[in-house]
Amino acid sequence: MTITNILLILVVLVIAGGLIYYSIKKKKEAPTEEVLKVDNKTYTLEVMQDFVKKRLDEITKVNLYDIGLSEEELKRRKNKKYELKKALKGCTYGDVNDKKYVKELIFDLLSKEYGVNEANISTAIPFDVPSLLTPQDKFDIIIYMYKKDFGYEALTELIKKYNLAVLKYIEGETKPSYVITAQEIEDIFEKENLQLTFKDKLSVVVQRIYQHYKGYSSIDEVRDMNIDGVSGGVSGLPESFLSQVAQTSDTDYLSQISEHKVPRACDSIWIFFQGKSIRLAFLSFGTESELKRVCQNIYKYNNPGQLSDTNGYKINEMKDGSRVVVVRPSFSETWAFFVRKFDVKRATLEQLVRDPGKEDVIQLLKFLVKGARITAITGEQGSGKTTLLMGMIENIYETMNIRVQETAFELHLRKIYPTRNILTFRETDTISGQEGLDVQKKTDGSVNIIGEVATDPVASWMIQAAQVASKFTLFTHHAKTFPNLVTALRNSMLRTGVFKDEKTAEEQVVQVLNFDIHQVKDFRGKRYIERITECIPVENKNEYTYDHRNEKTIEGKFDKFFDNATRYFEKVTDKQLYTYRNIMEYVDGEYVITNPITDENIKQMRENMDETDLEAFDKFIEKHWKKANAKETVPVSASMEENQPKRRGRKPKYEV
Repeated sequence: MTITNILLILVVLVIAGGLIYYSIKKKKEAPTEEVLKVDNKTYTLEVMQDFVKKRLDEITKVNLYDIGLSEEELKRRKNKKYELKKALKGCTYGDVNDKKYVKELIFDLLSKEYGVNEANISTAIPFDVPSLLTPQDKFDIIIYMYKKDFGYEALTELIKKYNLAVLKYIEGETKPSYVITAQEIEDIFEKENLQLTFKDKLSVVVQRIYQHYKGYSSIDEVRDMNIDGVSGGVSGLPESFLSQVAQTSDTDYLSQISEHKVPRACDSIWIFFQGKSIRLAFLSFGTESELKRVCQNIYKYNNPGQLSDTNGYKINEMKDGSRVVVVRPSFSETWAFFVRKFDVKRATLEQLVRDPGKEDVIQLLKFLVKGARITAITGEQGSGKTTLLMGMIENIYETMNIRVQETAFELHLRKIYPTRNILTFRETDTISGQEGLDVQKKTDGSVNIIGEVATDPVASWMIQAAQVASKFTLFTHHAKTFPNLVTALRNSMLRTGVFKDEKTAEEQVVQVLNFDIHQVKDFRGKRYIERITECIPVENKNEYTYDHRNEKTIEGKFDKFFDNATRYFEKVTDKQLYTYRNIMEYVDGEYVITNPITDENIKQMRENMDETDLEAFDKFIEKHWKKANAKETVPVSASMEENQPKRRGRKPKYEV
């Protein structure tokens, strides 16, 4: 074989190899150029969702170095890939900006690559035939159109416009409840007569695909709205119960369950709206597995740990500051979650206290904070304790450093006051609330705020800290009455071993606690302050006498001795450590200022106020309590006048 032939063979082999390499590379670079096989199912939600999953997976996993890009193009594509990965992760934590980015990408994929157009989009959702739309379809359309006008107030506007948050009777129930039915959604859809463009239709389809891919299923848009909260899995029949019923012979009940006439746990979606728990009867997760998926994803922000059968609950916050609690079997009978939202923009006393007499109540609340009074905010769950606490914090003097202890981050004070000295601690799996409060002692804090006194160690430390560790303390508690509050705090101190004697522990509590603000949520969902109560410790007076010295006979001396012994046993066995009285009460829909604050608290409050607030406080006292006490005409004690700081340079203007 000649050298020429050998060279020709090598050239042919090189050319053939080059052609094979080129064809393989072309296929790798253009995987989406394959002809899309179109059939009746091509444009259904399920098929399009599979396409979106596959396409986004390809975009995030493609090896950019194998494509042969220029340096500038490689850098640009790497940044986009990183941004998409970050958004896909962040949108599952409740980040609305990441959610918007992912939805825009899905919109582009469907319209530009998948070929969704005006003609085939109705295969996914029958926009052109309203009678075929499900209640969820209609709700999604209504919320989308309202969101264009009202943003995250869309659901609030819808509920208010059609008066949906009212008690109503529904078929099969004997008592009224707060519920929004499928029929109401259908009536609203008909009244609205909405006209959708192709962009509107595709946006609704994109939202539906997104919420089952990376979102929170049927509650995805509802969770983003400015409402008080949303929960799921808290009503209906659990799967375990359904299997038990299947073993019975009640065929009628079984048929009702199979036809979904009896609500299941996965049909349970509730919202917390302006103090009312409202069931959204027209929404459902569809299956138990979808409810489970939402529960497993909704709490994952900041890696709080694994939700398992051993650890059956998780308390965490979402990226937008919402508090989320998730529970699962076997700790609970079904998978369930509770998302609680706190609107920091609305947490001012002027917006929270709205009934007649509100001006006096707002002033009084401000004076309690400015006067550095140790104050409890009590009430049942959902009565607005945390929100009121956020409103009161606004009135703490700027010069005071604030330290906060919470179970989960809820107050988010630094979002509202970014220039103030505020640091928040919370409990973790390895750091208890007691340890967190111990650390607070060493962080130069002036004000201690405890989001919720829920455990005995925290209650015990709160009392101790209020005595020595800070200027004053604000905290919330679930007590129903003032004596219940004192008893609960006392028992916490006994259980933690700080004190062994009930009377001693109670005495410590009443010496520390100054005021209790009690929040109420009535059966209609209305929230208001029922009372503001002052705690008044009872001074122990020496009532013993030495009259036995004047007695001449032994019988007389014994009589006087037994008189003193009787007084002693009365003090020991029935010792009254405190009294209490309401400074303000809610009477017939109106706030009424009632009993005056005691001299001791007034004195201490005045010592902690600046010149402007001191003058306003004096006028407040003179307005409400001078006339009430005019008959007694008890002058201000000399000790109070002498103890006023010299910087004020004047006497009080009131009598008590």
